[in-house]
Amino acid sequence: MLDETEVLRTFSTLRRETLHVWIGRGWLSPARTAGGFRFRDIDVARLRMIDEFSRDLDLGDDALDVVLPLIDQLHGLRHQLRLMSE
Repeated sequence: MLDETEVLRTFSTLRRETLHVWIGRGWLSPARTAGGFRFRDIDVARLRMIDEFSRDLDLGDDALDVVLPLIDQLHGLRHQLRLMSE
């Protein structure tokens, strides 16, 4: 797990305020501890995706509010399909 400082070091263009906004919007759900947020590998992967969508594809917050739940649904459905096929 990475702490907030390590995550910000990994994503050099990401500001702490932006990270907190993304967490507040529910796009990320890292563990909250007395020392701050702790990010699992899956959190970092999702953060990378959000960063790419926002920076490289220039998607705004309103677009990400739509796109991220759709991606979550897709992954959920793929998981259910995998379970059914087993």
